[in-house]
Amino acid sequence: MTDSLADYTLEDMLDTCVRLGIEEVEFPTGGWSTAPHCKVSELLADDDSLRAFKAAVEDRGLRISALNANGNQLHPVIGQDVDRVLRDTVELAHRLEVPTVVCMSGLPGGGPGERTPNWVTTSWPPETQDILNYQWNDVALPYWSEMAEFGKERGVRFAIEMHGNQLVYSGATLLRLRDAIGDQVGANFDPSHPMWMGANPQALARELTGAIYHVHAKDSRIQHVNSDVNGVLDTQPPSEYRKRSWNYVTLGLGYPGGVQFWGQLLCDLRAAGYDGVLSIEHEDIQLDALEGLTHTVNLLGSILPTAEPSWKPAAI
Repeated sequence: MTDSLADYTLEDMLDTCVRLGIEEVEFPTGGWSTAPHCKVSELLADDDSLRAFKAAVEDRGLRISALNANGNQLHPVIGQDVDRVLRDTVELAHRLEVPTVVCMSGLPGGGPGERTPNWVTTSWPPETQDILNYQWNDVALPYWSEMAEFGKERGVRFAIEMHGNQLVYSGATLLRLRDAIGDQVGANFDPSHPMWMGANPQALARELTGAIYHVHAKDSRIQHVNSDVNGVLDTQPPSEYRKRSWNYVTLGLGYPGGVQFWGQLLCDLRAAGYDGVLSIEHEDIQLDALEGLTHTVNLLGSILPTAEPSWKPAAI
């Protein structure tokens, strides 16, 4: 995930990936990213810029695993701007022959005329059900039905990240969208989100068998000294990491089990039908980005299965 080295130039970022042994890169294109390495509008408008961008990646022996347009395209005020970023990203993915665009589901307001998104996390009071009915049936499903067709026409599928403050934030909500829209939408499986929301990433991977299209390698640490008092619903900004109930951390420093957990999760992902890229997303505010990225590469390199399974019981 190239925003992990957002302060690097495109060339320095790619050269660092090569030195670390990284094989594929995921480029954010806008929305909640400043997109320092991938200016979608420029690349779509100028064939020479597009060729130079593609060559910068391919000449180093790298491949593009996905483009990432994370943002809230269902926002009642700025949604149209984010929607344009997502559509341009799909167009760019088509031009680059990249089959997957990572994005969020989006989150509408709670009803017509509202100006802020509304994330419902309980079933009561009763108005929560009216809000959810509006968000799903009046906004999200019509939008995603049309967007899925837009992607299909361009050979691009969508990997939806299950993220807090989004309509799709869990296995059940991801499958609800997929059941309604079809296999043009699947999951971007980022285990750091179910970690802090109380779900088990291994169980979630198995629940999403056949529906995982992309994976972020990212970890979360529950700080029980705080969460035991306040729970995990925490509105403090990341800069207040000492006071927060949970934080994103470098791989292996968060979820219980460390290396053993991550090795088991990779096996569970294979069992769920996913044997693709692990896109490292560094968001550890307490570590230098390159240091954290290097640590994660080394951890994954020690447990990552790359060859096809070959053992089977002897015929006796």
